[in-house]
Amino acid sequence: MATLTVLKFGDPDRARDALGTLLELQKQQLIRVDDAAIVTWASDKKKPKTEQLHNLMGAGALSGAFWGWLFGLLFFVPLFGLAFGAAMGALSGSLADIGIDDEFIAKTRAQVTPGTSALFLLTEDAVLDRLKDAMSQYDFELIASNLSSEEEAKLREVFEED
Repeated sequence: MATLTVLKFGDPDRARDALGTLLELQKQQLIRVDDAAIVTWASDKKKPKTEQLHNLMGAGALSGAFWGWLFGLLFFVPLFGLAFGAAMGALSGSLADIGIDDEFIAKTRAQVTPGTSALFLLTEDAVLDRLKDAMSQYDFELIASNLSSEEEAKLREVFEED
């Protein structure tokens, strides 16, 4: 089962660095990154920059329209030309089933602010203890995930250990 996760970093450049680490872990078969997108928001800018990582496009990848819809909804930045209007209502209802609901939107919007960056990941098959070791160099916060409550609690516990 694929998991959509959002990691927030206190520095505009750290999300890109962390993605590099995750892609190295993928080469070691410790996680499968189906798709990813990065939001960087410099302190002196009014809007964030967004980037979908097209090189990951594959069977499990999300479309540019999805990322455009999500980032447009989060940051009012329509970046891939998706027309909002009626499509927004239909998408909003269907995406609530996979954890992208009003709470996800509000939590992410409130925490990804100027001076930060975020890494949006669609992943599968993560080996959490090895992932924790590799990602411990980054100061990040798990701000959203569509895991079940039990799975998310376990993931948070893994990353909060000393």
